[in-house]
Amino acid sequence: MPSLHEILAYNEDFVKNKEYEPFITTKFPDKRIVILTCMDTRLVELLPKSMNFKNGDVKIVKSAGAVINHPFGGIMRSLIVAVYELQADEIYVIGHYDCGMSSIQTDKIIDKMNSRGVDPRILEILKNSGVNVENWLEGFSDVKESVQHSVDMIRNHPLMIKDIPVHGLIIDPTSGRLDLVTDGTIDQK
Repeated sequence: MPSLHEILAYNEDFVKNKEYEPFITTKFPDKRIVILTCMDTRLVELLPKSMNFKNGDVKIVKSAGAVINHPFGGIMRSLIVAVYELQADEIYVIGHYDCGMSSIQTDKIIDKMNSRGVDPRILEILKNSGVNVENWLEGFSDVKESVQHSVDMIRNHPLMIKDIPVHGLIIDPTSGRLDLVTDGTIDQK
């Protein structure tokens, strides 16, 4: 694993040698698209390549499982900013097969939190304050239903422009094949 100092040394050479030049673009997506997808490492390069996107073409928002679990959380805020401020006029929600969120066991995560020093009383305080950590960490059992859930959250959001197409897809993290869940140009009218 590289250390912070190795990364900083590499970065100094990267900047000095102007290796950033091929990546120069603006903050506005050239294709006017924002993608919500999973943070899975297999998708970092595969997803844009499988859709024929290069640096600067799209905005990409990442969340565990491509899930929106709160209508006024950071994920939804990012999508709204992309639409209203960054000229995105189409949204893609892209989940993937073999997603870690489909097999997540919240009790095991909580056990890991406790073993790494989180005081169990904190979880009890959160629960008494109305925060159900188990529900907050919960995954899904069906990726298609999960993608449709996120699509519906976006389409039905009171602050989202109603005629923005919101598409749902599932990518195979091995081959890059895309399977259509919902076509926002047809299914939301």
